[in-house]
Amino acid sequence: MPLVNISILKGKSPEYIKAVADGINSAVIETMGFPDDDRYQIIHQLEPECLQLQKREGDRLMMHLVMRAGRSNKSKQAFYKKVTENLADNPGISAANVLITITENCLLYTSDAAD
Repeated sequence: MPLVNISILKGKSPEYIKAVADGINSAVIETMGFPDDDRYQIIHQLEPECLQLQKREGDRLMMHLVMRAGRSNKSKQAFYKKVTENLADNPGISAANVLITITENCLLYTSDAAD
């Protein structure tokens, strides 16, 4: 179950937000092997002064993916590439204006552990 926090500039259209969410979700599924319905996204819309990416102007996006540890570096690199390709294609965010961070954690609790 990947959890994705996505920060974009405030005031974007529902179509723009859908393109961002869909582009990131399809990259997760394609490169990380998560099930098609494994979609957990939180989208934050921020004022430009609250979404600072060095001195870059225009559309920009920061995202933080949290997932269980175990994916290969090759999968993560493919994910970075696919996300930036998808976002450049639609809604048109330059790869230079995309910041991606990934946190991996271990699963400490399952329903079996409660027994």
